[in-house]
Amino acid sequence: MTDPVIETATSLDAETVQAVQVLVDQVTAQDLVRPLNEAAELALHHTGVAHYVIREGRRLAGYAQQDPELGTAQLCVHPDARGAGMGTALCEAVLADAPGTELWAFGNLPGAQAIATKLGYVNVRELLILARPLTLDESPAPVPEGITIRGFQPDDEAALLAVNAAAFAHHPEQGGMDHENFAERTEQPWFEPAGLLVAVDRAGTMLGFHWTKRHGPRVGEVYVIATAPEAAGKGLGSALLTAGLAHLAAAGCTEVILYVESDNAALRLYRRHGFDVARSDVVYAPPERQSR
Repeated sequence: MTDPVIETATSLDAETVQAVQVLVDQVTAQDLVRPLNEAAELALHHTGVAHYVIREGRRLAGYAQQDPELGTAQLCVHPDARGAGMGTALCEAVLADAPGTELWAFGNLPGAQAIATKLGYVNVRELLILARPLTLDESPAPVPEGITIRGFQPDDEAALLAVNAAAFAHHPEQGGMDHENFAERTEQPWFEPAGLLVAVDRAGTMLGFHWTKRHGPRVGEVYVIATAPEAAGKGLGSALLTAGLAHLAAAGCTEVILYVESDNAALRLYRRHGFDVARSDVVYAPPERQSR
């Protein structure tokens, strides 16, 4: 077989975006893990990232996306095109343009592990996916005195972004959410204001929020949960978590998932409320970054 021809671009036309979305769905059906995260799928429509595609005739056989701001890449190869070196070729093309780029491996599947080994990369970060069943009799945790939990209102945005920035100051993706990122997510079909719960004190100051998300009729997600640093240690995290779980259960969800870093102290909170590890995603990087 001749070496695969890789096309690079800073933006994608509508036909290619659709082809990538079809590819992502086909890979998901095969691997039972989505190969691109939400941010990468939204970025299919944007400039500011680098796109790499491999075609076999008219079929899109492989795709990679490199985010220069985060220094990370994500990729996938059609199930029928695997075993021909396309995944490695995509990674090498990315690394030729952006040496040292870190590679996401969603589900940390054997193929991703093999490519990482070939490149001499090591696991430097682990994102856990936790899950638990939901029932209609979810027990609420007590809400701290003087605090009210209610649904999101349009004029809450600035305060919510401030709480998010403070709570995730050291998080490489979530901490940078701005108006544009927020607006793009609230325009998605899954968004519902009632599922974005905010906690405010008597003066109306926002102290935290729990953004829930539904994946179809039965699966919900703790999409983002955050508390302001000044509200830490008062039980607000538990109150927000259980309020969101009750909302998802009332909406018909029978299972809930969430994503959390393996070294995040919030793991204790989630385990207290019945969450267990379902799988993990990892980031591979050059070995000199292993201590990050």
